[in-house]
Amino acid sequence: MEYPSLDKPNAGAFRFNTDSSQMEIYDGNQWTGVLATSPELHTGGTRGLFAGGRESAPNFTAKIEYISVDTNGTADNFGDLSRQYGQGAACASRTRGVFFAGQQPSPTYGPQIDYVTFATTGETAADWGVDMTGCVGPDACGNETRGLVMGGNTDHKTTIDYITIASTGFIADFGDLNKEAAQAAAFASPTRGVHLGGTTPGGSTNSVQYVTIATTGNAADFGDLSSVRTSAGACSNAIRGLIGGGSNPSTVNTIEYFTIATLGDYKDFGDLTQARTILEACSSPTRGVWGGGSPNGGVLDYVHIMSIGNAKDFGDMTSRDEFGAACSNGHGGL
Repeated sequence: MEYPSLDKPNAGAFRFNTDSSQMEIYDGNQWTGVLATSPELHTGGTRGLFAGGRESAPNFTAKIEYISVDTNGTADNFGDLSRQYGQGAACASRTRGVFFAGQQPSPTYGPQIDYVTFATTGETAADWGVDMTGCVGPDACGNETRGLVMGGNTDHKTTIDYITIASTGFIADFGDLNKEAAQAAAFASPTRGVHLGGTTPGGSTNSVQYVTIATTGNAADFGDLSSVRTSAGACSNAIRGLIGGGSNPSTVNTIEYFTIATLGDYKDFGDLTQARTILEACSSPTRGVWGGGSPNGGVLDYVHIMSIGNAKDFGDMTSRDEFGAACSNGHGGL
């Protein structure tokens, strides 16, 4: 029998459930089981992937690079997307990384969804089996089960769709954003997906909105960024989400953070090593890493998510990379 706690636990607290004989973590809303798997079992630590984007204007690339998020160093070659594109989005489970849509050499919008297995290198991404025709500049997040792809230009301005990451050939309507947005950012806890900023028909927005990943429905207001922000990179662990860089409309180096289980406005975290926009980010339970962007797209920065302070140099991408997409097998939704 579970007895009520005398005090509300803090997000991140652990307990042993004597009924299920399982360790559980409090995510700020509920107790949820700690998975008996980890990135260490699959890839020897959290593996981050940086895919697609633009190496030199106006050319897009199919290249996928990878890093070990908790070990500084230079990115290595992982494999390739099914074709060259940028301005896409990515989400992941422990085993799979999924890359959504994007722009192929202008003015073509790429309808494909690709996926890779984190533990396998040297292969070309496989086709998911469904199209996202007319979508460029979405953002994505998810948990171990579901991936959400949100917003974008053309036909997907307010759309939220979802996939079941362990399956292929399936995508379905989830609901709608409360504001049209493309070139936004997103992160997740195991229960919530959070969408931040982006461009709108009237300009850019500082709006932050969220959904409950396990249900379907429209997004609700979460709070606000310090200013309008577009083309930033976002990442999280299960407790805290970070957004860094981007444009407002000037290129910025600021990092802001949110406690995912609560609602409210941003708090200041620190700065990236260099101001840049159209960059991407991925994370482990302890670290967030930003890569790519413009200018100085070869730079990789990192922070310790549960501390506050400026980013430090992580290493380098193998080449300049902007308008890419990133994911990891150790992010906050897992």
